[in-house]
Amino acid sequence: MSVETGGLGALFIILAMALVTLATRWGGVFVMSFVPIGYRVRQFIHAMSGSVLVALLAPLAVTGDTGARLALLTTALVMLTLKKPLPAIAGGILVAALCRQFLPGA
Repeated sequence: MSVETGGLGALFIILAMALVTLATRWGGVFVMSFVPIGYRVRQFIHAMSGSVLVALLAPLAVTGDTGARLALLTTALVMLTLKKPLPAIAGGILVAALCRQFLPGA
């Protein structure tokens, strides 16, 4: 099946993606309403968020360009010093943009 990406096709794709996103988010909340949040479940949830983050960032650190690696390093250093995610993310984005602007093949 193929969907035309011009005109109303793009709107259909966006609406379908929004519905799938809502269904998975609401479905997760619905399923978790039946699970008692004890110590072990809380430990699992905390460990899962960190492991998902590492799974997303590890390939970028290994195969990414210089801008990506410097952005990861900057984000980690700012996060370790300030312990606030928003300045860390902003710093990483800024370093990646500056590196790609002024070092275009690096």
